[in-house]
Amino acid sequence: MSDQQIISKKTGSAIAIDLAAFVIIVAGMKAASTLLVPFLFSLFISIICFPPFFWLQRKKVPKGVALIIIILGILIVGFLVGALIGTSINQFTNNLPTYEKILEEKTDIIVNWFTKMGIEIPSEQFFSSFSLKEPLALMANLLKSVTNVLTKTVLILMIVIFVLLEAADFPGKLRVISQNPHKSIGNYLTINNNIKRYVFIKTLLSLSTGICVFVWLLILKIDYALLWGMLAFLLNFIPNIGSIIAAIPAILLALIQYGFVSAGLVTMGYLVINFIFGTLLEPKLMGEGLGLSTLVVFLSLIFWGWILGPFGMLLSVPLTMVAKIVLDNYQDTRWISILLGSSKSTKISS
Repeated sequence: MSDQQIISKKTGSAIAIDLAAFVIIVAGMKAASTLLVPFLFSLFISIICFPPFFWLQRKKVPKGVALIIIILGILIVGFLVGALIGTSINQFTNNLPTYEKILEEKTDIIVNWFTKMGIEIPSEQFFSSFSLKEPLALMANLLKSVTNVLTKTVLILMIVIFVLLEAADFPGKLRVISQNPHKSIGNYLTINNNIKRYVFIKTLLSLSTGICVFVWLLILKIDYALLWGMLAFLLNFIPNIGSIIAAIPAILLALIQYGFVSAGLVTMGYLVINFIFGTLLEPKLMGEGLGLSTLVVFLSLIFWGWILGPFGMLLSVPLTMVAKIVLDNYQDTRWISILLGSSKSTKISS
């Protein structure tokens, strides 16, 4: 057996071992999803809390006091959002049969108009295409998943507390255990800063999107504007299709309440808001190098949704983005990061 054959055999064996390890890890993650989801959610909250936590410490606020302020802030925001959104969901669910009946009447008007134009459309199929049931079911599953996670408040807060306490000491521990402290600390700081920057900017843009949607729907007097704003905030973490899914219930409700002109204004508002924050601001603030390809976004949505359920869909892009940032900081895995990136980020990397 030649040297080249031996090398090829070793390479094939290494790939097979890597694939087997990947399958085992994925199977383990799916089996442990009930524990993994609150843990990942806690890490997500912790990353968002890093900037204000360290800012308080730089202002000479004791670590314990800064931690208490951050935890109280999380509890207050969580309680207010839960109370407001919970009430809106219950009211909307109770009024859903009435909305469905009105929407069916609107649909009949459209079908009759097409019939007069000489175009025959089956009314039942056309009505099912504009039903509130499917977007509501998706929205309910997403919100239910978030609610289920939030019920584990004690576990989430404990993880957040320990992550915040350990964050400041971790570089020192890494310096002690590493064989090349300078390189390890450099990689850690780069990865940490990029992840914090991505999560913070994405959260800020999503929050701005949700607020603008809420204000626009409030101006148009669309029912449950706060609920649709919250939905826009959550689904903005899913690029491309997230904003579309978030817009459907509000547009249909505008059609039910006021008619086609109002539905058109709602649609225009969503398009303008998502264009400003998603197309103009996000690439400038994030940098093109942090982009993911459209195919990777779609596949990550399926992959993390299958492993972690609806909540995994919300975190699919942040999780994949974190993986891309980590892979990009190591020479041996940078090629994977390039494959995950968009065409623009590939041009920059090259």
